[in-house]
Amino acid sequence: MSHWIALPIVLPAMLAAFIVLVARFHLTIQRVFNLAGTTALVALAAGLAWNASDGTITLYQMGDWAAPFGIVLVGDRLSTMMVLLTAVLAMCVLLYAIGSGWDKRGQHFHALFQFQLMGIMGAFLTGDLFNLFVFFEVLLIASYGLMIHGGGTKRLKAGTQYVLYNLLGSTLFLFALGALYAETGTLNMADLANRVAAIQSEGSAGIRVAAVLLILVFAIKAAIAPIHFWLPSSYAEAPGPVAALFAIMTKVGAYAIIRTYTMVFPPELEITQGLFDTWLMPLGLIGLVVGMVGVLGAKQLDRLVAFSVIGSMGMLTTAVSLFTETGITAALYYVVHSTLATAALFLIVDQVREQRGEAGLALTATKPIQSAALLSGMFFVAAIAMAGLPPLSGFVGKLLILNATYSSELVVWAWAVILGTSLIAVVGFGRAGSTVFWKARQVADTEEPSEDVPEQPKAPVLPFVAIGMLIALIVAHTVLAGPINRYLAATSAQLFAPQPYISEVLETPGKDLSNAHDKDYGDKKDDAHGVADEKEGH
Repeated sequence: MSHWIALPIVLPAMLAAFIVLVARFHLTIQRVFNLAGTTALVALAAGLAWNASDGTITLYQMGDWAAPFGIVLVGDRLSTMMVLLTAVLAMCVLLYAIGSGWDKRGQHFHALFQFQLMGIMGAFLTGDLFNLFVFFEVLLIASYGLMIHGGGTKRLKAGTQYVLYNLLGSTLFLFALGALYAETGTLNMADLANRVAAIQSEGSAGIRVAAVLLILVFAIKAAIAPIHFWLPSSYAEAPGPVAALFAIMTKVGAYAIIRTYTMVFPPELEITQGLFDTWLMPLGLIGLVVGMVGVLGAKQLDRLVAFSVIGSMGMLTTAVSLFTETGITAALYYVVHSTLATAALFLIVDQVREQRGEAGLALTATKPIQSAALLSGMFFVAAIAMAGLPPLSGFVGKLLILNATYSSELVVWAWAVILGTSLIAVVGFGRAGSTVFWKARQVADTEEPSEDVPEQPKAPVLPFVAIGMLIALIVAHTVLAGPINRYLAATSAQLFAPQPYISEVLETPGKDLSNAHDKDYGDKKDDAHGVADEKEGH
């Protein structure tokens, strides 16, 4: 058992408590400890990802209680990759928040930031569905505090809407967990995989209801159409660095779908056949259309980026809905790409808001932007990536998804929608960029200069450094697409062969679990709990 895997959860929790109790009135100390802790988190996440890169599965049993009775944390290729992505994103966002001064516009930003990281890291590392619910609630509470950071009526209204929708999802999550526990007597994902596989088709009504409720909950968290309505206002009204950090939030829902429906409800499972493959891809394509049409029709730059998040989640859902190794590989590549591109766009939008003053984010040619050349270049690169144009990672990701759809009966629809919405995205982003960066400058050049206008102070450097780091990561994700895709293919193969994961969690090394469908429920229970029963003296 390794204790290292618990540190991505424990470290943010301890830092958040320290900041609240010791440094709540000392902004400089908060910044130092937050930055040091996030840097350590990046190094720790990189080490965990390196350890898992050869297929090693790391287990941590809290209190040394064995699964399924105890709480377990599990690190495999997928979970450690998502932890590393979150840590790197958090570092860029934190640098931006400090450089732009967003962290001093309200109280407890740094403590809430660490609590948010604690919830996200826990969601990725937990091996238990109930604790997934717990970490969902932790990140929900922290994200609400971050969303209303800085105050304002619109922000408070959007935050209330965000909380209400997510509380609805949490309620459905509890119903789903209750149904699962009633049917199986466990909520540990490895143990669930064994017990669900042993359920006969004639008595599967309860487990089918639980499976549908679970995917509905995760769809709400991931903002999959048609239950995406909470996202545009929530992300558009959130502070810039908070919206950038929220780029990983929808991916938590996507991660939960991938994890649960490759382990607990795998595609070959008879009792859930036809539950997801018939309607999940159409919903993904609908979300893609809704998102990109929103990009085209948006009247403000922040809402344009928020709708692009909905479109990217539609694209991701399309890939996940295939539930094949090729599809999941493409989905994971797109997860990394869309997280980085979304975060970069939200930070760029915040810089536009800061520099245009009263003109704000309206897509009108009114006031030019200071440092327009640098900022417009960054917007150009990030927009190309999000729209999926060559040569950046968005184009590579879409190619991988298009290739994966060959195995689907809806391949023609998938190609038509993906290619069509890509064109719409190009037009939408092109219109926005030309209006904000180019036409505004033309309008300013035609006006007579005023001698009374004071010279604007130079924009701080650190926010541009943070945005530049995200764009550099997008470029690296493109240049290293070959080795990254091979790593993600191995990750996908590990997901579709969960026996080592199950054996590690249930402490049954070397046990053959491939004949799970041929055993009755009693044998399953004995096999899954053998070692745990010995430890407890049963």
